[in-house]
Amino acid sequence: MSDSRAPFRDKALYPPLTPSSTGLRGRCPRCGEGRLFSGFLDVAPRCGNCGLDYSFSDAGDGPAVFIMLIVGFIVAFLALYVEFKFQPPFWVHALLWIPLVVALGLGMLRPLKGLMIAIQYRHKAEEGRLEQS
Repeated sequence: MSDSRAPFRDKALYPPLTPSSTGLRGRCPRCGEGRLFSGFLDVAPRCGNCGLDYSFSDAGDGPAVFIMLIVGFIVAFLALYVEFKFQPPFWVHALLWIPLVVALGLGMLRPLKGLMIAIQYRHKAEEGRLEQS
C-alpha cells in the first residue's frame, strides 16, 4: 500500500529535518530547500526542489490562535507598563499599540503557519477517523 503523502517513505534521500528549521524559514519540510509559500500566506502546490505535494497541509486557524496569545500578552504587558510609568493620554496608547499589534501579527503569521505545516508533515498528521469494528 503506497501513499503518495507518506512523509518518510524516502529517508535515505531526505533525512529528517527539524520542523523549526524548515517551517520558520518557509522551506519544504522534506528537503529544506524548496519554497513552502507561493504568496504571503498561500501554500505552494508542491516543492520546486523535491516535488513534495503540499496537499497534506492544513494549518487552519492554528497559527492565528498562537499569535493572538503571544501578541496579546506582549502588548498588554507593555501597555500596562507604559500606563503606570508615564500615564499618557488614550491617543498615545492607540498610536503605539495598534501598529505594534498589526506588525507583530503579520510578522509572525507566515513563520508560524510554516511551522504548523512542518509539524504536520513530521508527525504524519491527517484528518481523524473512527475505526469501525
